[in-house]
Amino acid sequence: MIKFNYRFDQDQLELQASSWCGLEKVLLNGKVVSKKFNFGMLSNHDISLNNGNKYQFKLLLDPQTNLLTCRIYNQQNLITILKQGKNQLQKSQRLIEAGLVCMLFSVLTVYVIA
Repeated sequence: MIKFNYRFDQDQLELQASSWCGLEKVLLNGKVVSKKFNFGMLSNHDISLNNGNKYQFKLLLDPQTNLLTCRIYNQQNLITILKQGKNQLQKSQRLIEAGLVCMLFSVLTVYVIA
């Protein structure tokens, strides 16, 4: 799971994206305000903050560098660009793979003992 965090005044925003199942979520102060599945290179999330301002999150994946970029816009104006590179994606994938191997080993152990 890749996470981008950003703070607007008193609001904490977090965009979460899974490279395995394609689930993307935007959380506003810990509550999910946008959720969808995406397996493409580009994704958009439109949300409104507590103060009524509308924001857009654009998630972009560069296939050559595996650089994941989150661009945050307010009223069509770019506010910030957050980036995570190939190492973070690989770290996330390794963690999931290790969990799956442990789970498979546990199931096989129970099956052999029974």
